Amino acid sequence: MGGHPDAEAGPRRDAALSTPEEPGAGAEDVEAAADGPALVTAGVAACAGVPVTVRLGQEVLHPSRAQYVEVARGLKEAGFDFCSDVCAVDYLRHPDRPLPAGVAPERFEVVANLLNLAQRVRVRLRVQVPESDPACPTLFYLYPGTENMEREAYDLLGVRFADHPDMTRILMPEDWEGHPLRKDYGVGRVPVQFKEAPGPR
Repeated sequence: MGGHPDAEAGPRRDAALSTPEEPGAGAEDVEAAADGPALVTAGVAACAGVPVTVRLGQEVLHPSRAQYVEVARGLKEAGFDFCSDVCAVDYLRHPDRPLPAGVAPERFEVVANLLNLAQRVRVRLRVQVPESDPACPTLFYLYPGTENMEREAYDLLGVRFADHPDMTRILMPEDWEGHPLRKDYGVGRVPVQFKEAPGPR
C-alpha cells in the first residue's frame, strides 16, 4: 500500500463493532465503576487518558479523531486482532445523549468494535465526528477488510475516511445526491407503474 506506516504492521489481528448506546441510556451505563472489575484496556499504553465507559458489560473507549488510530493500534498489539464492523451514526435528534466527562457530543459518531478472540472480550470505540468536518482516519491499514464498511458509512451517512484506498460509494449510484441514512435526508416517493395495467371497466 505504497509505504503506509501501518501497511506492514505485523500479522493481522482483530477488531469488532457493536451497537452504540441507546439515546436514553442512564447515567449508570456511562461512567466506568471505580470499584468494578479491572478494565481489559487498563494495561494498554495507547488507551491511557482516553475516557472509558461500560455498557452492558462491554468497555467503550471514547478517543478523539486524533487518537483513534493510535488507540486501535495499541489494542491490536494487545490482542484485539479482529475488526467485525465499522459504522457511522447520525445523532442529529439526540445531541444531549450521555457521554463521559470531557467528551463533547458531535452530530456524527464513528463506531468500531475490537475483538480479542483468545480472551473472548470485545472493546468498542466511539469517535465524535463534527458535522462541519465529517471525516475520520481509516482503519484499513491496521485492519484490512474494513475498507468496504467505511465506504458504506461514507455512502449512506457522508462520513469520509482519510487515506482510504477507494473512498467511493458502494451501495448507491455514483451520481446519487446526498446520503440516505442522514436524519435530515428528504424522503421522496417513486410512483408505482404497472406494466400493461387494464384500463377502467
